[in-house]
Amino acid sequence: MAFRALVVDKDAEGNVTHRIETLDESRLPAEGDVTVAVEYSTVNYKDGLCLSPSGGGLVKTYPHVPGIDFAGTVIESDDPAWKPGDKVILTGWRVGEIWWGGYAAKARVKGKWLVPLPEGMTARQAMAIGTAGFTAMLAVMALEDHGLAPENGPVLVTGAAGGVGSVATAMLAHRGYEVAALTGRPEAAGDYLRHLGASTIVPREEMAEPSKKPLERETWAGCVDAVGGTVLARTLAQLRYGASAAAVGLAGGAKLETTVIPFLLRGVNLLGIDSVFAPIEKRRRAWERLLHDLPMEKLEEMIVPATLEDVPRLGEDILEGRVRGRVVVDVNA
Repeated sequence: MAFRALVVDKDAEGNVTHRIETLDESRLPAEGDVTVAVEYSTVNYKDGLCLSPSGGGLVKTYPHVPGIDFAGTVIESDDPAWKPGDKVILTGWRVGEIWWGGYAAKARVKGKWLVPLPEGMTARQAMAIGTAGFTAMLAVMALEDHGLAPENGPVLVTGAAGGVGSVATAMLAHRGYEVAALTGRPEAAGDYLRHLGASTIVPREEMAEPSKKPLERETWAGCVDAVGGTVLARTLAQLRYGASAAAVGLAGGAKLETTVIPFLLRGVNLLGIDSVFAPIEKRRRAWERLLHDLPMEKLEEMIVPATLEDVPRLGEDILEGRVRGRVVVDVNA
């Protein structure tokens, strides 16, 4: 049966175009073994890149259906792990980049990429969480596995008004942590972040310039960092003895100019967080924790509702840092 999808393609000049099309199910990837009726997707930074005029270097074959996340219901399955009627979530595995993704009413993927929708969570809530919230949960899990606890002191969340930062702020505060939220939009986002549970708002300009000292005053018991670059370098120099920073993004740049001094003299840890190829058991654990550790009423307040027609504009907005909270795309609206 035919279904609607947001399709990106390249024109004669090599620029990426996008349009809503009605596609036949035969167009879905033949290599997949589970077909899902998609209910909701979301908009991530990678989605913005896939929709950009250059394609961001992520999409290899055109025409293409982007959307790196989706949640919905299994309608056909050749994988014994899944049956029609199962509620599922997909994030990562380069779906939406090199594999057709979630900006469509149907998707066909490999069953081993799916996780069950936790009982008590809706598909809409799952996509309000999406890759951003899933990544935030992986970061908190890694920090706690390395000894972080609420009594240790304040936790810094950088890029706090974005998708990862919003969920991390709400989740950490809900778990009893003192949260310091760093944002480049303190006037516009301050009230929003305090409502999510932040105790302190830190203007990004305070961390935007390189320090002349390899070590600064011990301030943070941990950090969820979505910015990278100079902000991460400054954070490492400010971590308390034995504390860790979980690196989840590079909004401020991929280059990290620092020294080994914080690692040698304070025993700090830099933890890399991968949400794309995380093993399935870690994924299940993270989604079950999200059900209990993220206050759903706060999640609801982060949601920006959207349709497939809105996605190209929102893709531009997220690349320019104009999206606050979590976009939820109703692909059937």
